[in-house]
Amino acid sequence: MLSRIADSLFWLNRYMERNDCLVRVIRTNYILSFDIGNTHHFSWKDVAAAFTYCPEGFGEEQTKDTAAALKLLITDTANLNAIKVMITKARENARGVQDNITKEVWEQVNQLYHIVNAPGLEKKLTGSKALEIIDLLDMNNTLYYGVTDSTMPRGQGWNFMSLGKFIERCLLTIEVTNAHFAKIGHQLDDQQDILFWRNLLLSLSGYELYLKTYTHDQHNLNVVDHVILNKNFPRSLNYSLNRIKRYLDEVVEDAEIEGSKHLQKTFGRICSKVEFADLNMIKEMGLPEFLHSVRHDLAGFSNQLTNIYFSYA
Repeated sequence: MLSRIADSLFWLNRYMERNDCLVRVIRTNYILSFDIGNTHHFSWKDVAAAFTYCPEGFGEEQTKDTAAALKLLITDTANLNAIKVMITKARENARGVQDNITKEVWEQVNQLYHIVNAPGLEKKLTGSKALEIIDLLDMNNTLYYGVTDSTMPRGQGWNFMSLGKFIERCLLTIEVTNAHFAKIGHQLDDQQDILFWRNLLLSLSGYELYLKTYTHDQHNLNVVDHVILNKNFPRSLNYSLNRIKRYLDEVVEDAEIEGSKHLQKTFGRICSKVEFADLNMIKEMGLPEFLHSVRHDLAGFSNQLTNIYFSYA
C-alpha cells in the first residue's frame, strides 16, 4: 500500500473518532444543562478547553451560553476542532482513497458532510431543534462505524484505519477523564456520588456498563478502574491499547520496514505501563501524572508511526 493512502486512511478514522467523541460529549452536556440543579453554575468551559483550538482564543460568553457553545463546537470554522471542520477533513481524506474504501463508507462520510453544511444549521442549533441535530449527528456517527465494520475488507487499509481510531480514542479518553477529575483536584479518596460521575461516564458511553460492573460505592476509584483498566470497556485505555497492539502487529507483519520492530518495542512499553498498572500504583504516582505520562508516550509513538510509514514525514 502506498504510504499516502495509508496516511489518509489513518487520519480519516482519527477525525471520525474525534468527531464521534465530541458529539457524545455535546449531547451529554446539552441534556445535563437542563438539570435544575446545574442551571446556576453550568458551563461549557471544560468542553471548550478540551475540544477547541482557536488561535485567538474563545470568549467567556461562549462557555456560558449554550447556543454560542454549540456554534463554537459544531459549526465555527475558526475552531479547528469543530465538528464541521473535522468532518470536512475526514471527507477530504476519504475522497483521496475512494479506491481503498467501500462505496458505503464513502457515502456515509459524505452524508455527514452534507448534514454539517446544510443551510440554516446554525439557526436550528440556537432553537428547539438543537437536540434533533445533535441526535442526527450521533446516529450518523454510529452508522459510520457500523457500515465500516460490516463492509471494509480486513487488509492493510483496515489496519491503518483501526490504528488511527484507537490512538485517537486513547488520547480522547485521557483528555475527558483528566478534565473531569480536575474538578475535584484529582483526589481519589474524597468520595463523590454517582451523579457527579454521570457526565464523564455518559460521555464515554460507559454509564450502563459501570452500573452493572461495580457494586460498592467507592466511585472515585471505581471510575479510574473503569476508564483505565477495564478490559471489557471499549473506551478504556487498556482495551484501546490492546487493539492498537493487535493492528500494529498486523501492519508490521504485512510491511516490515526499517524501524518497525523498534516501533513495536516502544509501543509494548506503553501497553505494559497500563496493562500491569493497578489502583494503588496510580494513586501513588498520582492520576494526572499517570495520564500525562501515557499521553506523552502515546503521542511519541504516533509520531514514530508517522515517520516510519507515511511519506510526508
